[in-house]
Amino acid sequence: MKKLKYILLALLFIVVAVVIWQYPRLNIISGYAAKNMCSCMFEAGRSQDFVAKTDNNFPPIDIAKYEVDTIHKTVTASVLGLMKRKAVYHEDLGCQLALKNASMPRITYFPAPHNCPLNPYYPYGNEDPQDTLFANIDYKKLNLAVHNAFDPKGKDSLMTRALVVIYKDHIIAEKYDEGFDKNAPILGWSMTKSVMATLFGIMEKQGKINRNATQLFPEWAQDERKNITLHSLLQMSSGLEWNEDYNHISDVTRMLFMHKDMSQMQLHKDLKFPIGSHWNYSSGTTNLLGKYLRNQFISHQAYLDFPVKELFDKLGMSSAMIETDLEGNYVYSSYGWATARHWGKLGLLYLHKGNWNGEQILSESWVQYVSTPCKDSKGEYGAHFWLNAGGILPDAPRDMYSMQGHQGQKVYIIPSKDMVIVRMGLNEETEIDFNKMLKEIFGALK
Repeated sequence: MKKLKYILLALLFIVVAVVIWQYPRLNIISGYAAKNMCSCMFEAGRSQDFVAKTDNNFPPIDIAKYEVDTIHKTVTASVLGLMKRKAVYHEDLGCQLALKNASMPRITYFPAPHNCPLNPYYPYGNEDPQDTLFANIDYKKLNLAVHNAFDPKGKDSLMTRALVVIYKDHIIAEKYDEGFDKNAPILGWSMTKSVMATLFGIMEKQGKINRNATQLFPEWAQDERKNITLHSLLQMSSGLEWNEDYNHISDVTRMLFMHKDMSQMQLHKDLKFPIGSHWNYSSGTTNLLGKYLRNQFISHQAYLDFPVKELFDKLGMSSAMIETDLEGNYVYSSYGWATARHWGKLGLLYLHKGNWNGEQILSESWVQYVSTPCKDSKGEYGAHFWLNAGGILPDAPRDMYSMQGHQGQKVYIIPSKDMVIVRMGLNEETEIDFNKMLKEIFGALK
């Protein structure tokens, strides 16, 4: 009995030590669990059980427990009853995560409702596209390539949720995992960064911004940061300090789960490298650019309406929305939602060099700009778009560029193939080989 007592005391000591050691991380775990459960349930329409078994089923998020209020659309998450975090859903703004031990601020501004044009068929409308058979496509090979990107029943190694192949403006192949279809909104994570870059392109075409502008924020007026350009921020080469580490408490996890105003984290960082000399991927930079974008509008309402009226509605992206932080800033780094087909429309806008059904929404020079490699990125990054200029995917064309997000969200734009490929997934650890997937799809073109 005495020996058992010592063993139990030792185990208790270990448990207490682990809790104390990991306690600060519980804030992030509970915050992620609550926010993602809330968004997946109330924005995407998934059930609590489905989200727990899929979207939130990876360590350490899978240890969280939930209290869900479907009437008021709130989710509270905790770990062993500790560090409770609450997320609240607001129509057209998604879910906001309340700060620990703080009440949710009153939301008073909402973006304009969607008012999309009444074009019939995809891509300009939302009706199923008319059937078109291309003589230069081997449909048997194509369908096999699409099939190979999905898990067999009972397996979860590839974790593809949607795959849409668009060729010459026609959907030539489309497949969804169980629980998803053409109407299912899916979080694009960092693909939202490319949405923000697109909005900057619209602003530039309208003559409202200059990518070479300096003296961007009054907080930088008295030091070297006053020389940082929009161009260097768009290319992630500002030289500002930033740690993009999702496995520990870092700049990015503090920003997403512990800050009321997500634009402030990068704003108050010091220069670590000479401006324009060093590429460093930074979600903080994207949200800082979002702050600059917000400052260009005379009212918060105009800021909220801008992406809806000037981008989503023009492309007929009626499913698209971007969630905000507690200060009403769009979280351009991470929280954009749309169906797979609608993510494809954004890719088609770039494939058509900024022209949409006769209207030049972006200048051709902006499309070239975002797809041109920035210094020190080894040909892998442009202006908030990922590139294949360095051949990181050896069996894909070098002119291919893409929007990419956490967990394997991809919109590939391939001008030389007149093609856009959308792949949405749930990869924490996956066996999918994106180079092989693309090679097989391209192999169907004769």
